[in-house]
Amino acid sequence: MAAEEHGEVYAPDQLKPGNRKRGQKGAIISAVILLMFFWGNQQGNTELVWLVVIAAGLIGVLIVDAVLRRNGLRSND
Repeated sequence: MAAEEHGEVYAPDQLKPGNRKRGQKGAIISAVILLMFFWGNQQGNTELVWLVVIAAGLIGVLIVDAVLRRNGLRSND
């Protein structure tokens, strides 16, 4: 029997959904910690730009996820 006939092989834990609330809290805490790095001993503003972009990206992902879930385009698992 050829391998193409069997399809994908998954481990049972790969199909389990993750903990959404824990992931949301982790993203918010990470964004807050990144923004707390503003008060440091850096000389230039390059670091600050990266910190803001990454923190905004984390918050943006949370907002997009909430909108998709509210509109029914993503499951609420």
